[in-house]
Amino acid sequence: MLDFDQAQTLLAHAAQPLQRSSEVDLAEAAGRVLAVALDATVDIPPADNSAMDGYALREADWTPEARLPVQQRCYAGDVPEPLKPGHAIRLFTGSLIPAGADSVVMQEDAAEADGSVQISRRPTPGEHIRRRGEDTLAGAPLLPAGTLLEAAHVALMASQGLARVRVYDRLRIGILTTGDELVQPGQPRAAQQIYNSNGPMLAALARGMGAEPVHVLHARDTEADLLAAFKTLLADCDLVLTVGGVSVGERDLVKPALATLGGELALWKVRMKPGKPVALATIDGKPVVSLPGNPVSSYAVFAMLVSPLVRRMQGRETLFPPVSRLPLRTEAPRQDAREEFLRVQRRPAEDGGAELIPYRHQGSGVISSMPWSTGLARLPADVPVHDRDRVVYYDLRHWLA
Repeated sequence: MLDFDQAQTLLAHAAQPLQRSSEVDLAEAAGRVLAVALDATVDIPPADNSAMDGYALREADWTPEARLPVQQRCYAGDVPEPLKPGHAIRLFTGSLIPAGADSVVMQEDAAEADGSVQISRRPTPGEHIRRRGEDTLAGAPLLPAGTLLEAAHVALMASQGLARVRVYDRLRIGILTTGDELVQPGQPRAAQQIYNSNGPMLAALARGMGAEPVHVLHARDTEADLLAAFKTLLADCDLVLTVGGVSVGERDLVKPALATLGGELALWKVRMKPGKPVALATIDGKPVVSLPGNPVSSYAVFAMLVSPLVRRMQGRETLFPPVSRLPLRTEAPRQDAREEFLRVQRRPAEDGGAELIPYRHQGSGVISSMPWSTGLARLPADVPVHDRDRVVYYDLRHWLA
């Protein structure tokens, strides 16, 4: 059996990042992956400005009794006059600092009347002044290639005057489910059939990671059906995910179909529960990953093993999101020959921290556990885990993003 960490690393590097990129409007950049490193083009702030509503003055002109004539009222966007000796200029947040001023005092420390202002506390030179370039300096690195762009990155790029940005093209994913026992949601179902939940689930997972599920196909258990589906997926997609049909049953025809197309399917037995059977093939440089048929197993394998590969192919800088260690609540000690990934909820603990509560039924067919869970708790193999023992926690908000 492959250890989980070994399988995760192997699969994460089963393909190279996409080389296709294009420019998009800044308004369309959120959720995309930056294809080129960006440097700052302007200083931010572009000039010294006030961090407060208040008054600009020279610290040397201040005394507790002094009443300084208010020379100008300078709003953000106005150009201030050079400060005259013994005067003050009324400023507002974002107003430029007048030449000759070395201090800004808050309006709460000032009393203005009859065109003059009295300052109640000694000003400190440089206080409440935002210096030119203290946020970004022109020419300095701004964002590295591989950054998954979010609203904060959009704000940073907009502050540099960028209207368009080069991003990697969306990763095109093809999904294939197999099995005569499956029927599509909304269609009539016979007693011996079940609804196909894996296809819609994997498509939603792909979209949630910013990829494009180009095709979601279902093939009957015939070689002709499988070959036709694979030809379509390999022609149109960068990554192909299949569900079921890779074990040693009489109707498990995925492996011979891929062999016909020139791909050798390596069947891995990963030491993880759920999700033991995982398979990988490469055809014309495109990875084909076969997931187990149980929906929970497929969900867990996608989150833990496939998502790093997706991030790599998208060109992202970070392949493996951070994990934490939290106490697991369990009524009885837990131990298994494989590493176990429990569906859990992260909840507040009595000590003010957090703890992990497992779903009551951990069967690999219990689909109701998936929307209930906030993440997966990783329990080591062959080691008893007791109540309140700390275990590795994978937060699905990050691992499926």
